[in-house]
Amino acid sequence: MVRAAVLPAVGAPLEITGIELPQPGPGRVRVRLAAAGVCHSDLSLTNGTMRVPVPAVLGHEGAGTVVSVGEGVTHVAPGDGVVLNWAPSCGSCPACERGEVWLCANALTGSGDVHARRTDDGTDLHPGLNVAAFAEETVVAASCVLPAPEGVPLTDAALLGCAVLTGYGAVHHAARVRPGETVAVFGVGGVGLAALQAARIAGAERIVAVDLSPAKEELARRAGATDYLLASDTTPREIRALTDKQGVDVAVECVGRAVTIRAAWDATRRGGRTTVVGIGGKDQQVTFNALEIFHWGRTLSGCVYGNTNPAEDLPVLAEHVRSGRLDLGTLVTERIALEGIPAAFDTMLAGRGGRALVVF
Repeated sequence: MVRAAVLPAVGAPLEITGIELPQPGPGRVRVRLAAAGVCHSDLSLTNGTMRVPVPAVLGHEGAGTVVSVGEGVTHVAPGDGVVLNWAPSCGSCPACERGEVWLCANALTGSGDVHARRTDDGTDLHPGLNVAAFAEETVVAASCVLPAPEGVPLTDAALLGCAVLTGYGAVHHAARVRPGETVAVFGVGGVGLAALQAARIAGAERIVAVDLSPAKEELARRAGATDYLLASDTTPREIRALTDKQGVDVAVECVGRAVTIRAAWDATRRGGRTTVVGIGGKDQQVTFNALEIFHWGRTLSGCVYGNTNPAEDLPVLAEHVRSGRLDLGTLVTERIALEGIPAAFDTMLAGRGGRALVVF
């Protein structure tokens, strides 16, 4: 038996309970978790914004040590450190054949599998976003584990699995920020803090962080922000005032709300790029008129998992960490146990803090 955070149904509170995991079969790997980050996507699963089969063990950003492997697994062995990859690409769908592995049509098919059973009543449990990281141990497909980078503690490496890949990729792959450009990041949570660091690494000249909370200014500046603005109706005008009345070259939206997407668009210069990372609900409707689309000549694009290929990008991020350019510690504002996840969700809803990290 291992302990895990289980979502019994959409809208129900998480339950910390015992689960029974199977031994890893062919092509499967059992991992003992070192740490797991609490991501807004986990919250979105609890309230139905994103949907996967339930009941489920949540958690998708994690790292740990291989306990055992099934037949045919050769790229990792017991004792190896690994980072969980919650969206493995199949390699054969149209998106994968185009090289857009972050859009893989089959990435989340594993979420429908039976992952484990509750110890108390035998109920079948699904693996949330494939990897069920909110547990002391998990069993995943071999494609869901990547060798952990050398020189990066496993507790820190957990953050690479979602927040950092997403924030870094949004800046480097989706928006393609170039040296000397100006950047605004809307939303200073875990992904936003990673995006700020990525903009600094990319050589952005001015980096404006925008959030509702004045308490996040220190976090943002430590991550690389040169300016900090409290979100309001006047934010786009304030950003233009900071950029010679032009607006930023790139705006990265990490919230997923219509009002912040619209503000990011309005804060972008003529011909600039607005990249939407945040996952919003269907009720969040953003409107534009035909004339402004023509006049401003901006590019508005979505961004899935940072448009990254984890197998290729993880070593790049690891080198940034080892060199000191990327500080994973600045993302974490709270270290908690499994029992602390519901409170971490409340903190997230209140707009406080950066990343909460479950440490096992």
